[in-house]
Amino acid sequence: MAMAIALDGPAGAGKSTIAKRIADQLGILYLDTGAMYRAIGLKAIQQGLSPKDETAVENLLNVTQLDIRFVDGAQQVWLDGQNVSDAIRTPEASKAASDVSTLPVVRRHLVELQRDIARRQAMILDGRDIGTYVLPDAPHKIFLTASLDERAHRRLLDLQNRGNTTATLAEVKADIEYRDNQDSQRSFAPLKQAEDAVLVDTTTMTIDEVVQTIIDLIEKQKRA
Repeated sequence: MAMAIALDGPAGAGKSTIAKRIADQLGILYLDTGAMYRAIGLKAIQQGLSPKDETAVENLLNVTQLDIRFVDGAQQVWLDGQNVSDAIRTPEASKAASDVSTLPVVRRHLVELQRDIARRQAMILDGRDIGTYVLPDAPHKIFLTASLDERAHRRLLDLQNRGNTTATLAEVKADIEYRDNQDSQRSFAPLKQAEDAVLVDTTTMTIDEVVQTIIDLIEKQKRA
């Protein structure tokens, strides 16, 4: 396996923002694994299916083409020949992603794809179970978290920056609470901190401070 950094944590912890910055500074790729679940969730609701219906979603997987492409180092998500990189960022897709991610058949399907990508090049992966299940042998593991209120505030700003002017703080907070419960309570590969992961609470930290803290940790681990 090429060098891998596993960055886990709950919804809205800032994983994707931090992972992108770290990837840029270290000159490696960033794989947003959550985007893959969002794509499957998006297709399920587009097809009028319940994202919780394992049989229906399994049948959907059999006729779904999901491609992860890197363009100038940036990840793009293609679903059945269409670029859905922006479409998967809605609150509806977020909730659907949380639902389909509880299904073992979905996790096994996408994890194999994630492992295959990670074998081929040095990269940082973020998600809920990277360090515990996807890449348990990753040499660098970070568990990123922040308070619920701070995570909701950050997620709302992200949505607004993407052009969403209808989402409210209450809606975003409710969505994050829903995802926290779903992610931590699912029976298969739940969200949890790996025993050998370093906990980083970003509630009162700036993005630059978080990035530097993690890079310092990685450099220290390399020297150990």
